[in-house]
Amino acid sequence: MQTFFRYNWMVREDWYRWCEELSEEELLWNRTGGMGSILHTLFHIVDVEWSWIRLLQGKTDFQESFDSYKSLNKVRKLDAEFHLEVENFVNNWDASMENQLFYDTLQDGRIVTDTWGEIMRHTIAHEIHHIGQLSIWARGLGKKPVSANLIGRGLSSHSNKYFK
Repeated sequence: MQTFFRYNWMVREDWYRWCEELSEEELLWNRTGGMGSILHTLFHIVDVEWSWIRLLQGKTDFQESFDSYKSLNKVRKLDAEFHLEVENFVNNWDASMENQLFYDTLQDGRIVTDTWGEIMRHTIAHEIHHIGQLSIWARGLGKKPVSANLIGRGLSSHSNKYFK
């Protein structure tokens, strides 16, 4: 579990650096898919990750609007603020948490039950899904996307970082 979160954080940071080469107009340009723009999609990734972690801890959800974060620096700053809490939760994850139940009340009043493990994996997959969208948009701009390769990122204690 921790490996995939660390992978997502590394790839996200690579995307932030990639975004530094684009104008604010390009970052905010409304595109098909994702959350509409590159920057809004990155904001959404950060928001969803932190929100799920907060909910698993029994804390309140994040309710901010993207309208207050329409710059790369603001999204990165928000990510840095949220990251400490997320990383602490992820680093303290253990097998006993896997099957704890989370009860989610839907807008129509129905209650859905999921395990914490499912929610953690959903959070990981959610980011990977949106990173794929960013890759498609990058190619549409004629730019090379960030590598999605997990291998070579030094995430295993036995690996050597050789590819990026």
